[in-house]
Amino acid sequence: MRSAPDARTGRTPRARAALAAVLLALLGALVLLVCAAPAQAAGYRYWSFWRAGDGGAWAYQQQGPAVAVPPDGSVDGWRFAVSPDGARDAAKPRTAAPFDQVCAATPAQDGRKRVAVVLDFGTAEDAGASAAQPPGQRTACASVAPRASSAEVLASVAPPLRYDSNGLLCAIAGYPQAGCGDQVGAAGGAGATGSAAGHGSGPDLGLVAGGALVAVLAGGAVWQARRRHS
Repeated sequence: MRSAPDARTGRTPRARAALAAVLLALLGALVLLVCAAPAQAAGYRYWSFWRAGDGGAWAYQQQGPAVAVPPDGSVDGWRFAVSPDGARDAAKPRTAAPFDQVCAATPAQDGRKRVAVVLDFGTAEDAGASAAQPPGQRTACASVAPRASSAEVLASVAPPLRYDSNGLLCAIAGYPQAGCGDQVGAAGGAGATGSAAGHGSGPDLGLVAGGALVAVLAGGAVWQARRRHS
């Protein structure tokens, strides 16, 4: 027996179910399209914090320098670069210096600890077109109190330090003179910030086109459903 059509839409229950299934399938396709759209990758210009492990390999520090307390004989590393906002993916110091080499001329003292510090000020590309030429890489040996944090270690060998209002380390040894964690647009290279270049502020053209295609397919499916059950 054929189902009676709905008084308002003129569609049978089977037609309505078929139409709903088609629309749900197309909605799922649109969701997949949105999820698959490539993100606008962006980096940030900042100082990343590392510590040398066994064999001299650099390990990214999850704790901030004001909290981290390096043990005697350790090596702290700092690198200024354009890096993604993703911890382990940040740019590492380009060289590793063993503790015995950096602190060879700094004698051990009772009630003090020694921490080697490696400073990599990055490249001209990392600095950006408007910034000064970065200083060369350097090392230093800090002799500090046993409970001194990495921030205190750094302050003892590379002043002045500059922090923002949120406690983010912006400059080491006065470098860079301005800026703090500035976002750098993906397509604009290291010289353009995301706000200035406008990257990521507009819709992705591929996503718009894909959405339009799904809308056209949905319209065609509705027309076919109506034609089939008219």
